[in-house]
Amino acid sequence: MKVLIYTRAFAPSTGGVETYVMLLAEGLSRRSSEKDGHFDVTVATQTPAGDMNDALMPYRIVRRPNYLILAKLVRSADVIHAAGPALPPLVLGGIFLKPVIVEHSGYQSICPNGMLLWGPNRTLCPGHFMARQYRKCVHCNSGDWGRPQSLRNLLLTFPRRWFCRRAAWNIAPSLHMANRSKLPNTEVVFHGVPLIEALTAYVRNQNEPVCFAYVGRLVVEKGVPVLLHASSQLAERGFDFRVKILGDGPERQSLENISQQLGLGGRVEFLGSVPLERVSETLGRIDAIVMPSICEEVAGLTAIEQMMRGHLVIASGIGGLCEVVADTGLTFPPGNAGALSNCMRRVLENPGTVAEFGNAARSRALALFTKDRMVERHVSIYRKALNGNVLQP
Repeated sequence: MKVLIYTRAFAPSTGGVETYVMLLAEGLSRRSSEKDGHFDVTVATQTPAGDMNDALMPYRIVRRPNYLILAKLVRSADVIHAAGPALPPLVLGGIFLKPVIVEHSGYQSICPNGMLLWGPNRTLCPGHFMARQYRKCVHCNSGDWGRPQSLRNLLLTFPRRWFCRRAAWNIAPSLHMANRSKLPNTEVVFHGVPLIEALTAYVRNQNEPVCFAYVGRLVVEKGVPVLLHASSQLAERGFDFRVKILGDGPERQSLENISQQLGLGGRVEFLGSVPLERVSETLGRIDAIVMPSICEEVAGLTAIEQMMRGHLVIASGIGGLCEVVADTGLTFPPGNAGALSNCMRRVLENPGTVAEFGNAARSRALALFTKDRMVERHVSIYRKALNGNVLQP
């Protein structure tokens, strides 16, 4: 079976979409069976290679294809997998009558900015596009993009949704996403990660403080200021602890300034992007992972990775992130620094919570969030698409 995966973002860029596409492409390429035979996988992306050696991958990578090259790739494929509702593969899939599967790792089919985040004050959007309140959509994004670009993105949301409604299948990585998008032919397939070995329980000496960590991009929607303000509240109450920030992004300088203003210099450490080979070593000395997102995460791939490691995850009780963590972690209302500080305080006052929740989190990850399970579910959907569900009228 020839599978073309189209993704705008791909390695060496880092992020949830890039990670899941790499895992899926690798899993498909290494999979073969009597029924399905060999999977010939091509990844088409707009991301340049940088210092990445594409020849080392078990699948073909085509960087920055023009429309002619992309049309040839679509025409020669059996199945088109769009990682997000990008118009080029959707349009070409329709022209060549190929079964198109759209995977929704963002809200681009129901929101012009793709995040369901109300631009003027960075709060949750109630769903203005789906409510046909298009003037509010234009106003929402005008501050960041300017009015012409905001209007353009609004107009592009209509064809994106139209094509998704006519795709052979839509894949949602969480039940939350499926309910939000309200698209026909939708199947929930959780993201999966490799079977990472559980971290050995870290035994600290009596005088060593409890350590929390944030892992991810430093962008507005991830809500890292909420973690800093929660930390400030705990510091004011006299608790001794440490917070490590792993990751980088456009908000780093602003976050470092907030940390200094709150007097957290001795408690909060910004580590930047940690090399992959050092991640396990760094996280091996962490008690709990904090994910303070202020937007509706579609799936929470970082949470899945940390659950597989056996970490306690403290997360915003919102969207797919809340669904992933469920009752195997601690949750708090998004943006509520006081509630987050209470969750962190629970760990500080009862360190046994770490192992209790961590073991439950790993068990849940092993049951629902493995790479092999994700790949098999995708194969099943590809097979359904090839059996006749091309484009809906």
